[in-house]
Amino acid sequence: MTDDDTCLLYDMPRRYGLVSRTLHWIMAYLLMWQFIVVIGWIVLGDGAFMRTVSLFGPAHATVGTLVCGLVLPRSLWAFLNRHRRPPADAPPLGWLVRGVHGAFYALMLIVPALALVRAYGAGKGYDLWGLQLIPATGHKVAALIAPADLFHAPLAWTLAVLISGHVVMAWYHGIIRGDGTLARMAGPLRT
Repeated sequence: MTDDDTCLLYDMPRRYGLVSRTLHWIMAYLLMWQFIVVIGWIVLGDGAFMRTVSLFGPAHATVGTLVCGLVLPRSLWAFLNRHRRPPADAPPLGWLVRGVHGAFYALMLIVPALALVRAYGAGKGYDLWGLQLIPATGHKVAALIAPADLFHAPLAWTLAVLISGHVVMAWYHGIIRGDGTLARMAGPLRT
């Protein structure tokens, strides 16, 4: 065992470290909450039940802003650990896996960013916990509103489909193949 093996923070070829896992599972919770609540509103409509359920977690805009804000540190951490991480699959499967993960990061940035641009374009601005992130201008700019109206929801549902596939593949690797892929992110830190 090397000194690096004793540090649980860093990624290792056999498992992801504490920082990668924490960022992954925080974002997984936020996105799961977001999609559960959105689907609930679509299926059940605006009623007392959904209003009550919505009180148990962060608001839609808060989740989007947090996800958008966590993409940069998560990407930076992945880059810094790129030589330590578990090995990628051989091509062409490895290319597919990297492409899907790249799409995750891009969509987790683009989808909430579109909503923030829309908030600015609508002139409303946006505050997160009293901190003004987007100034309220009071002026509508249709050229900023239109792209978000057009792309925010379809790209969000694309992200939901990719996440669903990611979960299915993680379970497939962990339960059916038993190849240790799932344990790298969800298993013990020490082996």
